[in-house]
Amino acid sequence: MALYESVFIARQDITAAQVEALSAKLTGILTEQGGKVTKNEYWGLKNLAYRIKKNRKGHYTLLNIDAPAAAIREMERNMRIDEDVLRFLTVRVDEHEEGPSAMLRSREDRGRRFDERGDRGDRGGRDRGDRGDRGGRSEWRDRPPRPAARREGAEGGEEE
Repeated sequence: MALYESVFIARQDITAAQVEALSAKLTGILTEQGGKVTKNEYWGLKNLAYRIKKNRKGHYTLLNIDAPAAAIREMERNMRIDEDVLRFLTVRVDEHEEGPSAMLRSREDRGRRFDERGDRGDRGGRDRGDRGDRGGRSEWRDRPPRPAARREGAEGGEEE
């Protein structure tokens, strides 16, 4: 069987318990079709980048799935029918990530991972360090102010 990750967004006006019930319903569909859900993570109520069906927020849930393609098709068909599901995305993966997903990791853990790999260099994401060849701000303060810009009026060409 193939491995999949599926994320769905549920409407903002349903409760977290109803989202868990929806997740259990989808898990039941997958088990009936011969698959299994290896991880079920509720990510919480988050802001959407844009409104979807008059919703500004949505309940996000991740499912790690080990199932045949027919079971995935049936699960997606049920998600399309269910009016509580705003959007969903299912992706086939080579292997599932162990432990909590990136959405559930704390900020310190994410920052520590960057430091261990050395992506942020010596700064560690906190200190900006020496500014090098950049001049001080005093030379900007000592400069005289710019002359006022000319603006054209509604009649065109008149100064204010």
